Amino acid sequence: MASIGYARVSTADQKPGLQLDALLEAGCLKTYTDYASGTKADRPQWAACLADLRPGDTLVVWRIDRLGRNLRNLIDIVTTLRDRGVGVRSLCDGLVDTTTAHGALVFGMFAVMADYEAALIRERTQAGLAAARARGRHGGRKPKMTPALIARAQRMYDSRQFTMADIAASCSVTPVTVYRHISTSPSAG
Repeated sequence: MASIGYARVSTADQKPGLQLDALLEAGCLKTYTDYASGTKADRPQWAACLADLRPGDTLVVWRIDRLGRNLRNLIDIVTTLRDRGVGVRSLCDGLVDTTTAHGALVFGMFAVMADYEAALIRERTQAGLAAARARGRHGGRKPKMTPALIARAQRMYDSRQFTMADIAASCSVTPVTVYRHISTSPSAG
């Protein structure tokens, strides 16, 4: 059972010294340091830290926000670590220490609040979409092929004087888009 430290600063200009000193004082045997924003998925030292953690270990961070970009992301990380048998302890945020019953309870309440917040956002989004549909508005991008462009593309195709690439270029779309909107079956004439 080891304490493994993880430190992160958002830019190379920032110095992780304060975090590293606190992690050393907390008794971490190893410390991993990333110089990257928390929103970046590619954090090589974080990946190495995760690979190094074993059941019974405790991941120690200076502050809990060093781990993830938002509450939902933090909860996912801590839950995944808990399922692997790894505890999480934050030095500055005394409430976050999943190695104790009290800390696990508090973190569980955070998880419930994050789920509640996500459900509220979903409900508001669905209500907003329904209200917009009731007013005749529909989401999504406006179609590139207007009825006039479809008619032009069909005339060009039927004339047999233009390649599909020519037709697409004249409509400022791809050939696949043209194929989706015109009839390519031989006309019964």
